[in-house]
Amino acid sequence: MLTGWRFRIGSMLGVILVTITAVLAANHPVSQALFTTYVPLFNRLEVTVLSGSSLYWAIALSVLAVVGSLIPLYKPQPRRTLDLVVFSQKRVIVALLALAALGYFKWSHRLPRATLAMIAGMLLVAIPLLFLGIRRHPGTTASRTLIVGDDLGQIERIAPEIDAPVLGYLCPSTVATFSFDERTAGTHLTTDGGVVVGETPKQQTGDHGHDPDGETANETAPNAGTLCHEGHDTVDSLTRLGGLSRLEDVLIEYDIDTVVLAFQQPDRAEFFGALDACHEHGVRAKVHRKYADSVLVANGAVDTLVDIDLEPWDPFDHFFKRVFDICFATVGLLVFAPLMLVIALAIKLDSPGPVLYSQHRTAGFGETFPVYKFRTMVPEGESATPTDDEDNDRITRVGRVLRTTHLDELPQLWSILLGEMSVVGPRAVWTSEEPLLEQDVPAWRKRWFVKPGLTGLAQINDAKSTDPNMKLRYDLEYIRKQSIWFDCTIVIRQLWKVLEDIRR
Repeated sequence: MLTGWRFRIGSMLGVILVTITAVLAANHPVSQALFTTYVPLFNRLEVTVLSGSSLYWAIALSVLAVVGSLIPLYKPQPRRTLDLVVFSQKRVIVALLALAALGYFKWSHRLPRATLAMIAGMLLVAIPLLFLGIRRHPGTTASRTLIVGDDLGQIERIAPEIDAPVLGYLCPSTVATFSFDERTAGTHLTTDGGVVVGETPKQQTGDHGHDPDGETANETAPNAGTLCHEGHDTVDSLTRLGGLSRLEDVLIEYDIDTVVLAFQQPDRAEFFGALDACHEHGVRAKVHRKYADSVLVANGAVDTLVDIDLEPWDPFDHFFKRVFDICFATVGLLVFAPLMLVIALAIKLDSPGPVLYSQHRTAGFGETFPVYKFRTMVPEGESATPTDDEDNDRITRVGRVLRTTHLDELPQLWSILLGEMSVVGPRAVWTSEEPLLEQDVPAWRKRWFVKPGLTGLAQINDAKSTDPNMKLRYDLEYIRKQSIWFDCTIVIRQLWKVLEDIRR
């Protein structure tokens, strides 16, 4: 990707050129005639071709509006493909609304409606393609790589395997103070941060921009902008840029393309917190293949460093999946609102206790969120050990009906609407239950790479937490095969399964 002023100047000149081209193309007599003849709603307009000073004003105003609205995009910053497309289109729409406002006030240099409509169509396609092209252009700067971890011995082994310039590494200061001999001796070192009960992974990694060890900015790295090229012999040849909490700042400040992880354990706070940051900023993540058991990697990956599949969904499938989730949840909440009131009343009359039951579940990249369900059991202390419903005598009369009909899941439609869950995906598991499941299935955390779902391939095949191996097998199969059509198939099969359960 082009970086620094090369990116800023290149992107701005590209926007100017694309905007001028769009105005000239929309103003051409042929395009005007075709548009006002064959396009519905615009076929009643007269052909209006600007010339002279009117054309110059149209070009100048269009360039000013579009270039001004896209100012945030001229700064080189890692972004996911879909985020970049949506954000650039939003900014183009702002520019077009500004141009349309001139027409509303009947200013003498307003753009004809047909011309403005054609410019809108062209820019909504061309501007996102321009920024995607610039981001993927290699320029003269090679991929910029950052090593992140709490295991200096592993960093030492990984550094020579990286075939691109390495900016430096992030690790806790408590780790960095150890000598080379100590860190290669396999000493178990303390990480900065740590798991704090009741906090999300982002909270556990500290505030962004401040090292939890007391460092600010880059006191230990005066040469932070200098790249260390391939062929590193020791960690001492690399620049330490701070602690783990500076990850997001470094990703943005130095336009990082790739992050290589080197952690002792794939813990929820730091390891998956780093993956979450890479996912949010559109940065590639790699790990040594010896440590790839707990991450989702591409099929057939045989290199020493393998790519972590942070976005198993195609960007456009991801967009359509979110649209499907919103529509499904909205319709479900509206249709079942009266029934949910009846269920709430029945629960209160059947047994003492709250109507809703909440439990913290694991979301994508190890984050947690509260899941709400209709209460189906007598309130009592919980056990993390998975059990079958048939063996549980705490289930109430109303609760047994709700579980049979799956109506206890209705409140989760709200979580889907908020984006914490999806309609289809791996079943969200209680955070206290997962350590027990990981004892039987070490690769359990591969499920964390997709958003949890209300239903999924494992659910329609009756795979339960009492058999974690089967459950994981179905969940990984779904991750590999997922598509919007596959989701629709699973939803239909789940609805049919519910009807069968009700008839029994």
